[in-house]
Amino acid sequence: MMNLDHIKRVYLLGIGGIGMSGLARYFKHLGCEVKGYDKTETDLTQALVNEGIDVIYQDDVALLPAEYQEPSAETLLIFTPAVPKDLALKNFLLEKGNKLFKRSEVLGIISDSRFTIAVAGTHGKTTTSTMIAHILKDSGFDCSAFLGGISANYQSNVLYGESNVVVVEADEYDRSFLTLHPNIAVVTSADADHLDIYGDATHLVESFQLFLGRLVEGGVSIVKKGLPFGGTVSYALEEESDAYARNIEIVNGAFYFDYVSADVVIPSIHLGIPGLHNVENAIASVTVALKLGIEPSKIKAALSSFRGAKRRFEYIVKKPDAIYIDDYAHHPEELRAFLTSMRKLYPAKKLTVVFQPHLFSRTRDFVDGFAEVLAFADELLLMDIYPARELPIDGVTSAWLLEKVKLAKKRLVSPEEVLEIVRSERPELVVTVGAGDIDRLVKPLKEIMEHA
Repeated sequence: MMNLDHIKRVYLLGIGGIGMSGLARYFKHLGCEVKGYDKTETDLTQALVNEGIDVIYQDDVALLPAEYQEPSAETLLIFTPAVPKDLALKNFLLEKGNKLFKRSEVLGIISDSRFTIAVAGTHGKTTTSTMIAHILKDSGFDCSAFLGGISANYQSNVLYGESNVVVVEADEYDRSFLTLHPNIAVVTSADADHLDIYGDATHLVESFQLFLGRLVEGGVSIVKKGLPFGGTVSYALEEESDAYARNIEIVNGAFYFDYVSADVVIPSIHLGIPGLHNVENAIASVTVALKLGIEPSKIKAALSSFRGAKRRFEYIVKKPDAIYIDDYAHHPEELRAFLTSMRKLYPAKKLTVVFQPHLFSRTRDFVDGFAEVLAFADELLLMDIYPARELPIDGVTSAWLLEKVKLAKKRLVSPEEVLEIVRSERPELVVTVGAGDIDRLVKPLKEIMEHA
């Protein structure tokens, strides 16, 4: 295994990704020189540059500093599987005889010598890992953390701690979570997804089973009830299981619940973020904290001050006559959980949903599921599919999806049209959802709705 103690320079291909940028910040924090490439400039890459990390946006070997080109025990080269196979920078480095490490391999090396809490799941993992990290930080237990989103409490996707404990968001994409050896493993969900990698749901489930099989001896697995594999502890929303929520209430837009397990009841927990699915994520997080011996009163205080992760049920505008929430949901089940919670929170308000599908393959594989849950809206503004790493698939378009949505008020829109519609029609409750570049609408929409 590579020894990271000797590393002085780090180069990341795809540095703007949420997981990659976390590693960039981690190595910068350790005092390494950190540079990288990404194809587009974003708020996140700008933040990295402001932190002293050089980023280039052209796939041009001439821009690669000489000290990174030749193999060296002091240089670490990291890439994300999301970069294209024909990336000139990547192929040049390989031709020079360099070993390139996947992000997940590096995470595996970092966590190998530590007490690791790994959170996996096709959805729910970012909020849950961020929540666990916050409970550990806020209670004084302490931890380091590599998160799949920007924590609103800490304004970062990487946290540094003095303790030997690390919280890791374990990603099933490309089977990358199989580099970890968790002491505590959490699985929040295993709905079919990433079928471009797995082929079918059976292979995805198998991969989660392999992940749980990597628990260290004496380790604990905390698994949502109803998944096709079990764990040491099962948890659920209101259903009888090893740990569950009881007496869930919404008071003035805030969620309250009791945590119940065989040996402890924590009454009337106030959750700092909304959403029924987040109550469920909190059950998993509380279970982890109790396993670590954290006092219930400290857990309760931490959950009340938890502000979530950026783009996870994030309030952008909250006025009596104009509410705007942004969320990362990009799978039918995530959308179902999010829109169901919106309906419970604001039953009397007209809900305008702006959705950008993510990936042609995902749209094709789950088109009927998307059509069903998008009909939860009162009005749907549907944007073009965000291709990410994919080429178009014949017949798979947003127009095809829109046709299947049983809704009277629905239309295909460009980003510019979204802004124009919100400016002229003044909807009272707007949500933007998707994992592509729909977040570019957040600032302009905020401007429009704040001045409504």
